[in-house]
Amino acid sequence: MNQEKIALVTDSTCDLSLDELAELNFHLLPLKVVYQDRQYADRVEIQPDEVYATIDEEAPGTSTPSPGEALALFQRLRDEGFTHAISLHLSGGLSGTVDVVRMVSKQIQSMKIEVIDSKGLSMALGYQVMEASRALREGLQFEEIVKHIYGVRGRMKVFFVVKTLEYLRRGGRIGYVQATVGGILDMKPIISINEEGKYFTVAKVRGRKKSIARMAELVAEYGRNKVINLAVVHGGAEEECRGL
Repeated sequence: MNQEKIALVTDSTCDLSLDELAELNFHLLPLKVVYQDRQYADRVEIQPDEVYATIDEEAPGTSTPSPGEALALFQRLRDEGFTHAISLHLSGGLSGTVDVVRMVSKQIQSMKIEVIDSKGLSMALGYQVMEASRALREGLQFEEIVKHIYGVRGRMKVFFVVKTLEYLRRGGRIGYVQATVGGILDMKPIISINEEGKYFTVAKVRGRKKSIARMAELVAEYGRNKVINLAVVHGGAEEECRGL
């Protein structure tokens, strides 16, 4: 059997820091955080807390890594002697990132590259990243790691709530969540991600506190009689997060 040298790649939506990714032996392909007159490489040139600190005054958009950036990364990995790569990314139902990487991967003929749509984001992607790293450390072969990650992906579940749907609506990736929910009635959707990797509404609750409480109930219901790994993450809502 030929000796495999496997590279692991992900993007900046996995909610893992640069130090954590380095410890996991992952190579980062960052998305762009785009303001009107400037843009930054996510988690490299700008951190999430910096974005949230000014989001009410200036809400940025995001854009995918460019094909040139993805190509340069894979060429560098090839030149470093990697024979295989597993590239894990934000849901294709929420971003075009995975499509960019798939297109570019076909240009690298001398490496075997598996591009995996995580069908999730945040720690749903981050946990798949951690599992890929663990599988590689344990000595699994390329095809075994790929199979393991697809299995992990099938068991992932995401629930989240937002103070406003405005930023999802602006991004054009609101999926099956009604952008009109809210307003006078202060209805807050509990959002999940379906098999297509798109947002949809699981439940609707009136008020922020009740929506967080209902989300916690949904997690408990999903995890009943199971041993699960649970991640609680937030975007500029640390106090509420710790309250969970």
